[in-house]
Amino acid sequence: MDVTLHLAQEPAADELLGRSPLAALVGMLLDQQVPMEWAFAGPHTIAVRLGADDLDAQEIAAYDPEAFAALLATKPAVHRYPGSMAKRIQQLCQYLVEHYEGDPTAIWQDAATGDELLKRLNDLPGFGKQKAQIFLALLGKQLGVRPKGWREAAGDYGAPKAYRSVADITGPESLRKVRAHKQELKAAAKASSTKTTKAMKTTKATKATKK
Repeated sequence: MDVTLHLAQEPAADELLGRSPLAALVGMLLDQQVPMEWAFAGPHTIAVRLGADDLDAQEIAAYDPEAFAALLATKPAVHRYPGSMAKRIQQLCQYLVEHYEGDPTAIWQDAATGDELLKRLNDLPGFGKQKAQIFLALLGKQLGVRPKGWREAAGDYGAPKAYRSVADITGPESLRKVRAHKQELKAAAKASSTKTTKAMKTTKATKATKK
């Protein structure tokens, strides 16, 4: 795994993501409740603060929890919630040490099918189905990991040129398309929520009138 990714939109951070499976996993883990670029720049920031040129699962798993949380919280913070994310990163690394001898590539190296790989990713601490599917799509689309049925296992995220997630981002233009798609989803969710709220108020008003 040594390719060029464009998720952090910072050359040094993206270079690390492209050559380090653990950095890519940690970036995916951080990718929630903060802008994508902030999340995927996080692994490089952590590596620099550890005085290393890569992340090491064994080292992070054994790191003093309070010291690791402080390392993430140092301004500029690695995440909006550095304390909880520090805990999740350590849990992820501890899981990798326990189940894969600290080697993230062992998750997908011998996975025979997309479904098998999806299950392994879904079993990772901090990875729900959606996050697992997005990372599976990233592996297949940009990192050359393509077990049989990987697109189907990745769901909508596996579709070619879907522009639904980080798996489709290869530069500024695709980033804009993915952002536009996410904004559409948020707008639709907000409209649905507003409609539901209005319906509930109408139902309450009707019941009150009947009383």
